[in-house]
Amino acid sequence: MFTESFFVLAAVNVALIGGFAYLLTRKNLLAYFSGGRWWLTWLSIAIITLMDELTSIFYAPSEAFRVIGHNAIVYLAITSVLMRVLSTRMTEIAEILELHGVRGGGVYSFSYLVLGPTISFIAIASILVDYILTASISTVSAVQNGLAFYPMSAAGMLGIELTIVWAVAGLNILGIKENAKITFAIFIVAAIVLMNLLAAGMLHMSPAHWHTVGKSFHGAASALDNGTWADAYYLIVISIASCILAYSGIESVVQTAGFVKSWHDVRKAYVFLGVTIGIFTPLLGMLVLSQNIDFKLHETDLITHFADLIGGINFGFIVGILASVLLMMAVNTAFVASSELLERVAHRYGFNWVIKTNRRQSLYRIHIFSAIFYSFIIIVTGGNQTMLAEMYALGLIASFTINMGSLLIYRYSKGTKDVRAYNTSRIGTLILFVIFLSCFLYLAYHKPYGTALWGTVTLIFLGIGLKVAQKRAPEIGVIKQTDAPLNMIIYIAEKEAEKVDIYFRRPQETNIDQDSASVFISIYSPRQGIPDKLAPNHFRFANKSQTLYDSFVELLYALDYELPDKKITVHFGWPLSSWIDRLAIGVMVFSIMRLPKLFPRFRFVIEYLGRPEETKGIENPPILSPPPKSRTSGK
Repeated sequence: MFTESFFVLAAVNVALIGGFAYLLTRKNLLAYFSGGRWWLTWLSIAIITLMDELTSIFYAPSEAFRVIGHNAIVYLAITSVLMRVLSTRMTEIAEILELHGVRGGGVYSFSYLVLGPTISFIAIASILVDYILTASISTVSAVQNGLAFYPMSAAGMLGIELTIVWAVAGLNILGIKENAKITFAIFIVAAIVLMNLLAAGMLHMSPAHWHTVGKSFHGAASALDNGTWADAYYLIVISIASCILAYSGIESVVQTAGFVKSWHDVRKAYVFLGVTIGIFTPLLGMLVLSQNIDFKLHETDLITHFADLIGGINFGFIVGILASVLLMMAVNTAFVASSELLERVAHRYGFNWVIKTNRRQSLYRIHIFSAIFYSFIIIVTGGNQTMLAEMYALGLIASFTINMGSLLIYRYSKGTKDVRAYNTSRIGTLILFVIFLSCFLYLAYHKPYGTALWGTVTLIFLGIGLKVAQKRAPEIGVIKQTDAPLNMIIYIAEKEAEKVDIYFRRPQETNIDQDSASVFISIYSPRQGIPDKLAPNHFRFANKSQTLYDSFVELLYALDYELPDKKITVHFGWPLSSWIDRLAIGVMVFSIMRLPKLFPRFRFVIEYLGRPEETKGIENPPILSPPPKSRTSGK
């Protein structure tokens, strides 16, 4: 048995060392200089996120076991699959943001694009709670794992925890390129130690341990089989909510997308995470939770104790030290991702003094602010890991829920016309949204500390943010450029033509007819910028706080009142998108059908006259776009 174990571990180590030796020979492995700045590679942002997710194994399995017992073995694997599905939606979000000229910012940038500033401030609160608690719980767990064999007073542990926070802040102030190099070096050591831990754990498994694993699967299946479908769903929600901490940090890839050149790097990073942490975490969780361990006694140092159990005290000491280092790097991820988030907010609202960088391109002021806040949370909670874990899960689930809800709304209103390279199933996104919303409601009810923190931070950001948005929102400058309805009315009144054609069109359409008897109207969202004025008969109106249908009605009322002598024909395009891909079309057409009763002297046209040359190959032509040189607007 000893010989077999030796050869297995030797093979694992040779393979790891050989693989890393090859990687280190690759040029621009982690970062490269282009266009006057340093960019990270997909591997760099994947490693930064992996270090965050990887550290979850040092506290998440014990937290899951505390709630659902040995069923955690099953649900750690199920939740891992759920996170891989979620990562495909995160990739889709990164592509959509890049299409709109936005890189990074994650849930904040996307919710702002789709839902506007109010909901985006709730997103800021959720994701900041996530990062605050990532840093706090990782710092606390780092000290408790590192000192597993050396008892220390509470005051001494608190001093070390605060030292860690400020040391990682200093690392980030050094700059992102140095950060990535140090993180990758630590990752190499971590991969070797943890793969040895995994291999040794597999060799240590006895028939009794495998029997425990089998009982967990049987128990989980039996629990679902007993009772109604509602009972089974409630059990699934509880179990996933209890295991979600094992995969905290998954949103950090899209959050830090501003450090890479393209959304393709985000996709590669998520694939890498799927084949590494997506397999490693549930597998190690199974090995640890199948052991005969007093889990209540070892809640804070479970993995370290497991290493001691299978490899002796020296191996346990090595894993404990590694746990401390890895958990410190999770603090690093919180600094990196939160700086990206706050930079987006500060840049959008013109607080340029906050985002001033040093010569190493570091957002040092944000890092100092973050260190102060993380220290405050650790002091207030007294470094209680259970309390921090309860708070952490709620913010994490809230950010997932907002992301999936925003993606559903975006696809509902836009379809997949604007994103062809990467799009996912809308039904799958809806299922994810329902699951995450259910988990959020469960945690909000059963975790009062987390609810209190999330609610408090949300109210603070809503109060401050909305006040700031009233005076400094970038939409204010965009709205000032919009055309006034009176300008359009004067333009039409000055023309001699008795008959006037009004074409409603999408903002991104650029082909128009400059015939003086035609008027083209683009109704745009100020958050997405004002479209270019393409001709004197092209008018742009901001849709600020009402539906698109209400904007139609408002403009038509103005035309009806001011131009009673004109014979006006209003043109809309023919809806061709799939109902499941763009359900909003049905609502839009239903609304438009009410217009003739409101404006009986106008003519209304919804028609399709063939596909113009410039839209060949586009599967779903838009609903509101006329072809050039015609009196009808269908596409």
